Amino acid sequence: MPFFHYDNIKITGVSSAVPRQKVSLESFVEDFGRETVDKFSKMTGVKEFRKTLLHQTASDLGYVAAEQLLSHKNISREDIGALVFVAHSVDYRRPATACVLHKRLGLSKECAVFDIGLGCSATVYGLQVLSSMMTSSDISKALLVTGETLTKMVNPKDRSVAMLFGDGGSAILLEKEDSLMDILLRSDGNGYKSIIAPAGGYRNLNAPCEDELWSDGNIRNLYNTYMSGTDVFSFTITEVPIAINNFISRTGVGIEKYDCFAFHQANQYISKQLAKKFKIPAEKMPLCLDRYGNTSAPAATMALCDRYGDIKGEHIKIMFCCFGVGLSWGVASAVIEADDILQIIETDEVFEEGIIKEPL
Repeated sequence: MPFFHYDNIKITGVSSAVPRQKVSLESFVEDFGRETVDKFSKMTGVKEFRKTLLHQTASDLGYVAAEQLLSHKNISREDIGALVFVAHSVDYRRPATACVLHKRLGLSKECAVFDIGLGCSATVYGLQVLSSMMTSSDISKALLVTGETLTKMVNPKDRSVAMLFGDGGSAILLEKEDSLMDILLRSDGNGYKSIIAPAGGYRNLNAPCEDELWSDGNIRNLYNTYMSGTDVFSFTITEVPIAINNFISRTGVGIEKYDCFAFHQANQYISKQLAKKFKIPAEKMPLCLDRYGNTSAPAATMALCDRYGDIKGEHIKIMFCCFGVGLSWGVASAVIEADDILQIIETDEVFEEGIIKEPL
């Protein structure tokens, strides 16, 4: 199995950002009915989520988070040797959104930047890629930026996801320091249709935009996100526990040794099932999807910032577990200082220069 051990890479900063605009599930009552909304909220735990402005993107949120980190840590832009942006919600089909962030953050030309097209597993995969890059190079500092604007990809008439997904972004600063980090990665491409937006890429060029009634009884078009709840739930309660058990076996560190479990914020029911299975106390598994919804790529990081953003002076041993679209999942462990975990920022930031409406 892909298992990685590092003893020289430390997470020295964590930051998250969300749009200012709030959407309450109450706003769906008129279209979906009181019973449907209340039942959905009770099961998922979502009460409201954040929604980006028309031209606000995941990179805007990631940019704000990264700026906060660099300023708070007083890091020179010249010292950042790599930036990786992990998301499905990119600014353009080309170029890589990481290049846009490179410009906006004012990073050096001696900096490697690229995108990784993953969603829910973004944090663990991103940590692995950057840790390996740093270990085998002279890069001493790097940025992992994740983000999604899922509200732009769902159909407002789709009862299965319209009330679930929210928008958010995060940034993680990595530095070469003596510290332990273990990472386990898994994937199963057989489940690629379980969470999918069929059009918008190059497989279904010029796909129709009209809304239609799909076999699951929901209305959407081919550019919208479709999720098979049954498939995703089955995958989560079977494969994710196996990965966690494998991780515990490889590292020799039991559940009781961790201070915090920063898990993907899929929904409240799934989180509670995982907590019950591994006997994780509720206070050790932070949940923020009641206010932010399922934000996919930055979800685990946002939960961390929501829980520890105003706490100081603690050494926190964290288990990350991220899983979903792909299907792709993984587990990671790290020790982070509470002082390095910053509060979630609200922002209306929009990169106006990037709104290109006319021929160049």
